[in-house]
Amino acid sequence: MTTPLIGVLALQGDVREHLIALASADAVARPVRRPEELAEVDGLVIPGGESTTISKLAELFGLMEPLRERVGAGMPVYGTCAGMIMLADKILDPRSGQETLGGIDMIVRRNAFGRQNESFEAAVEVAGVEGGPVEGVFIRAPWVESVGARAEVVAEHDGHIVAVRQGNALATSFHPELTGDHRVHALFVDMVRAAA
Repeated sequence: MTTPLIGVLALQGDVREHLIALASADAVARPVRRPEELAEVDGLVIPGGESTTISKLAELFGLMEPLRERVGAGMPVYGTCAGMIMLADKILDPRSGQETLGGIDMIVRRNAFGRQNESFEAAVEVAGVEGGPVEGVFIRAPWVESVGARAEVVAEHDGHIVAVRQGNALATSFHPELTGDHRVHALFVDMVRAAA
């Protein structure tokens, strides 16, 4: 596979920025809102936004079970911020009725880095990304409290886990799509190619 088809879950969040980042990393990128669109893609990005809203909209659009099935079957998936929460096997402080897809053996704390007005940018060294640190944009970002034996920590900031990989699943607390540096997306595109 030379040019993978990668979807961006387009229910809420910064969808356009991920589509641009994926295209610049040599993937064909398209929004995914329906189960039949999900069935066509080789991999999927779950963007930032509000994790409770994303989970409720996924139920409403009939996507929650198809997403769980594809992620469980090994479809490459990358979650940023709220997407990281969606990929967690467990959330420490879930909102009422909030569900996750699972896929990464980690426990995540929502909004761990603070409120919107406490958002910040920081240089983050990400294992597997060459060329020095990436600029991480942290907006009401979660962090990972702990990981299980199958999950690999690929980045930390200020003593907290901010990026994790498990098999074909990747998750970051931060938003690399907002910086113009698309190396994390290129890493994910390579993961999709390798899985094919």
